[in-house]
Amino acid sequence: MDDLNGYVDIHVHARDLEERYKETVDHVLNVVAPSQNVSIIFDMPNTKRPLLRKEDVERKLSVVPEGKEKFYFLWIGVTADEDQIIEAISLVEEHEKVIGIKMFAGRSVGDLALIKREEREMVYEALTKNNYKGVLAVHCEMEDFIRNELFDPERPETHCLARPPEAEIKSVEEQISLAKKHGFKGILHICHVSLPETVELIDKARKEMKITCGVTPHHLLWDESVMRGKGKLGLIYKMNPPLRERVKVEMLRSLVSQGKVDFLESDHAPHHIGEKLFPPYLSGFPSLYLYKKTAEEFLPKIGARKDVVEKMTKGNALKLFGEKILRQ
Repeated sequence: MDDLNGYVDIHVHARDLEERYKETVDHVLNVVAPSQNVSIIFDMPNTKRPLLRKEDVERKLSVVPEGKEKFYFLWIGVTADEDQIIEAISLVEEHEKVIGIKMFAGRSVGDLALIKREEREMVYEALTKNNYKGVLAVHCEMEDFIRNELFDPERPETHCLARPPEAEIKSVEEQISLAKKHGFKGILHICHVSLPETVELIDKARKEMKITCGVTPHHLLWDESVMRGKGKLGLIYKMNPPLRERVKVEMLRSLVSQGKVDFLESDHAPHHIGEKLFPPYLSGFPSLYLYKKTAEEFLPKIGARKDVVEKMTKGNALKLFGEKILRQ
């Protein structure tokens, strides 16, 4: 990984600091990414101490190995505090390493979540009022539809029932609606789409707004059946949003092959095995290890043309973030 000719993975949880027992920036940049021909990673902010302020950004950048700085960027998290939102905007606009803003429109891993609709709406209001024109990436799972009581760790596949398709679909509908309502001037990016209905909503919205989406290797390679018949080992495949039923996965693959999805994003999310198989039964999979196989073997196998793969793995990232990436 001596140059910028490899892939760009816009969605990585490199952990480190308080969570370095799970993963480190050094290991991602020096071991995992090079093995997958990934040159550049964008790191997510929902760490043990969330990335919300300039001091958080500088603290995280302090663990980037010397000589690897040009390959590393990060997202800044967002809360319902308008002062924090304004600082996040200024960091995206002024800090060479802050690539965009990330909002969790529902709980996933960590405490960085906006549960109430009025909180999420306030984010769009503040971003528009302060003329934000950058990227707002959103984890879309609406809390109103999540039923955690259905999850039984002895039957890992029940996680897919606890986080049903409606949670993602309704959340995406809401983000599109709020962005339109408030005249959001930036680019709305929907992270890790797992359903064909989601992609169709986004594709329709492209006619009226700037919107993109990404898909993970795990949501393309597997369906919820891999969680069955393995006992608690099926919890290894527990992730948010969850794996979907086979027919939905096949429909999603078809839309990806047609070029309807903008990014292949790993959502690389390592946890200690004990955290996966025992309380708190954390969600996440280290999917950066699957990036090269997905890009070079699986996407062509499902019919994605060479130009579609190139855009998903690098071209669209350079188009959207190139000014900052290529400045390094």
